[in-house]
Parts: sequence; structure tokens; C-alpha cells
Amino acid sequence: MRYSTVGFLALALIVAASAAMPLLAHHSFAAEYDSKQPVTMKGAVTKIEWMNPHVYFYIDVKDDQTGKIQNWGWEMGAPAVIQRTGWTKNSMKIGDLVIVEGTRAKGGTNHGNARSVTMASTGKKLGAGSSEGQSPEQ
Repeated sequence: MRYSTVGFLALALIVAASAAMPLLAHHSFAAEYDSKQPVTMKGAVTKIEWMNPHVYFYIDVKDDQTGKIQNWGWEMGAPAVIQRTGWTKNSMKIGDLVIVEGTRAKGGTNHGNARSVTMASTGKKLGAGSSEGQSPEQ
């Protein structure tokens, strides 16, 4: 009976360690985003991905220099994190006009980390769960 208890505890530790591995592999803000490139953009929502580990949404933004429409992807915090700041799955819908304040990704791609999202129709501003300013361990 004693050996089965030790075996069960060993198995429980292995399962717990395996579950923690994705957390250790999580990227840091500084690895992907350039804090020296803050941006504010206004555009219409084209897609929303409400899933772990991060919520992503995409907006069409008109380039002031070329007049062309560019689609930008924005990373927010995990669903549980942004829900604590007032978000629900229905807070933002396809077609909504939003104003995003955030930080541009390194490498010049049309991707960023959102700090806040303001709904243009109501002026309601919601935090986006940005990891900017957190150490890589957080």
C-alpha cells in the first residue's frame, strides 16, 4: 500500500510539472514588441480570436501616406485577465470602430500589443491586459 501512495505522488508531480511547461515557454513583451514604438490607430474590427493564451483582434486601418487599407493584428491579455478589466466576448464585434493604443511589434510588421481599446461609438475605454512593463518572469 505504501508503494502505491509514493507512485501516485510521483505521477501527480509529473502531471503538475507538465502542465506548467507552457507557462515557462511564454514569450516576454521585450522579445516581440518595441516599447519605443508606441502607436494609436483607429479602424474597423475584421476578426476576433477569443482564446488562450491571448485574445487577438484585427482591424483595417487606412495608411495616411498611401491611402491604402492595412489589416493590423493586436494581441491582448488572456481572456481571464481582460475579463477582470470589463471585457466580455460581446464587448467588441466585427465592424465596430475602435481606437487602439499600444506598442508596435519589432520588424515592422502590422502587429502590435494593445494597452487599451476605446469603442469609438460610445467612448468606453477598456484595458487590454498588455504585458508591457512586466519582467519576463511575470
